[in-house]
Formats: sequence, C-alpha cells, structure tokens
Amino acid sequence: MTIHFEHELVGLKEKLLTMASHSEGAVTKAIKALVERDDELARRVMADDVIVDQLEKEIDEMSIQLLSKAPLATDLRLITVAMKVSHDLERVSDEATTIARRSLELSLEPQLKPYVDIPRMASMALEMLKEALDAFVNREPVKARAIIPRDKEVDLLNKQLHRELSSYMVERPSTITRCLNLMVISKSIERIADHATNVAEEVVYLYEARDIRHTGQGQAAAAGA
Repeated sequence: MTIHFEHELVGLKEKLLTMASHSEGAVTKAIKALVERDDELARRVMADDVIVDQLEKEIDEMSIQLLSKAPLATDLRLITVAMKVSHDLERVSDEATTIARRSLELSLEPQLKPYVDIPRMASMALEMLKEALDAFVNREPVKARAIIPRDKEVDLLNKQLHRELSSYMVERPSTITRCLNLMVISKSIERIADHATNVAEEVVYLYEARDIRHTGQGQAAAAGA
C-alpha cells in the first residue's frame, strides 16, 4: 500500500467522522428544539441537513475513486463500509429534520404532556450510534455486537408511547394532531436506533469479515458475553 493511498483512507475516515458529528448534533438539537419549544433552533436543524447531504456525496465520490486503487480485501471492506455508514448517517440527519419539522407544528399548540419518554429514547438511540462509531474507530467488533440487542429497548419504548398516545386520541379528540406529531417523532427516534444498529453490524463485517445482518448473531454474541 502506498503512503498516498494510506493518506486517502485516513481522509475518508475523517470525513465520515465529520459527517457523524453533524448527524449526531442534528438529533441532539432537534430534541432540544422540541423540549424547549425553540422554533429557531428547529429551523437551523432543517437548514443544516444540506451539509450532511453534501458530505455523503463527497464520501461516495472519494470511495469510488479509492475502490479502483484498493489492493487488499481489508481496504475494500473499509471503503464499502464507509459508503454504507455514510448512508445511515444521512438518514439519521433526515430523521432529525423530521423531528424538527414536527416540533415546529407542536409549538403552535399547548404542550400535550411533559416530554420524558422521547428525550429518553433519543438519548438511548444516540448512545447506540456513538458507541457504534467508537467501535468503528477503535476496531472493536465485540463492542459493536453488544450494541445490536439494545435496539429492542428503543422499539419497546416506541410501542409503549404509541399505545399511550392512541389512548389520548380516543379520550380527547382535540389532541389528535399533537399525538400524531409525537408518534412521528417517536418513530423517527426508533429509526435512528435502527441506523445505529446498521452501523454496528457494518463494524462487525469490517473487522471480522462476517455479515451478521438478519442472522441474530449479534444478539447471540451479546447474550453469551
């Protein structure tokens, strides 16, 4: 491997981590905008989505150029994983935009209830994403595997909140619009956890050369840890 190629790989990783920082920050700010009813912050989240979109394009372009030069299977895996992870990060940013947009709609009406479950879910999903990215940087597929079962916890909270909001709508029809907006936000957070799971699975593939998607191997490994 040439020194130049190594530098290009480092540049690819750095751009991916820059993108990750923007995506994580977008979610954090979107949740803050919701809780604090900060419309200006919500609008900034929506406007900044173009930054993440551009970074995804740049990573794809860099990756395509590097694929033609990659001499080793490990390099090929890194490049293809970078493209997949960047796609997941772009979708995370999209979900942050959805949360911000719905928070703008919610701020037009009185707050339905104290926001407890949604910030808790968001914290769980963001922690999963952060740890998956740390596992990528630190070459720790075992830690990546341990993240995967935690997706079920976020799924459970999403279902519980949907049941609660459904009851609200039946008992108080005037809350329907607000409940539907909160359901969309909850689902967006659940999808962010899904994308974190995808990143964790890609880390396992990168460092173990094993595709564990749809196999349940991540859950099994975590259970036996």
